[in-house]
Amino acid sequence: MAIASRDRDRARAMAAEHSIPKVAADYQAVLADRDVEAVYIPLVNSVHREWTLRALAAGKHVLCEKPLAMNAVEAEEMARAAEQSGLRLMEAFMYRFKPRTREFVERLRADPPRHVQANFGFNLNHPGDYRLVPELGGGALLDVGCYTVNVARWLLGEPDTVTAEARLDAATGVDMTASAVLHFPGGATASVWCSFESGEEQVLTAVTSKGNLTLERPFGARNEIDDPYRLMVESFAESIAGDADVAIPPEDSVANMRALDRIREAAGL
Repeated sequence: MAIASRDRDRARAMAAEHSIPKVAADYQAVLADRDVEAVYIPLVNSVHREWTLRALAAGKHVLCEKPLAMNAVEAEEMARAAEQSGLRLMEAFMYRFKPRTREFVERLRADPPRHVQANFGFNLNHPGDYRLVPELGGGALLDVGCYTVNVARWLLGEPDTVTAEARLDAATGVDMTASAVLHFPGGATASVWCSFESGEEQVLTAVTSKGNLTLERPFGARNEIDDPYRLMVESFAESIAGDADVAIPPEDSVANMRALDRIREAAGL
């Protein structure tokens, strides 16, 4: 096991806290380590593609933070590279492993929703934060809107039409708030909303023929009895050890990026 960071002191501190035996000189040194079988990429969005492709080329399985890429074209390239290499690639949507969220989704299988409302917002008041830098893949839609789109697709499939609006910050140029309405082939709809300029907001509501179901905090990991990050990593490790498909296949991640691209296009982003 090894860890690397742009700041070696930070890497050493985290290694000490989590009993990680090796602190590598840089990211490439991790990929060159023969004892490393798989890597987790938590870097800024703009370099997910680069380091995923490097890791796959080095023979490493990859667990990459959400969103998988900056756009669907990048995601497709990453998925192809994983398929060609025979290695595992999975997007780190840890919320998909939360027992509460999984139970909520399963309850809806018998009575599919006619409408889904997914909200994820918080106040990002940190000037200089990488999430406020367009070149690094900043913006509310990619940071937290990807969750709302993902859960809508998890429940309803792939949208056939998309309408969207967004508010850009005059200083940074990133989308601070974005919303979209998705229509699905069976007639169901979804409203997704994300923001960097709201109070803490995480809620998922499904309107069904038998009434409404609501789940608070469907995405976050705070105060969870079962740590969804641990469950995600265990699932990923099991797919490697068992030579099985990952829980969130690359084609699902590509489809999510396509939906996000359509929202950005509709909103003029």
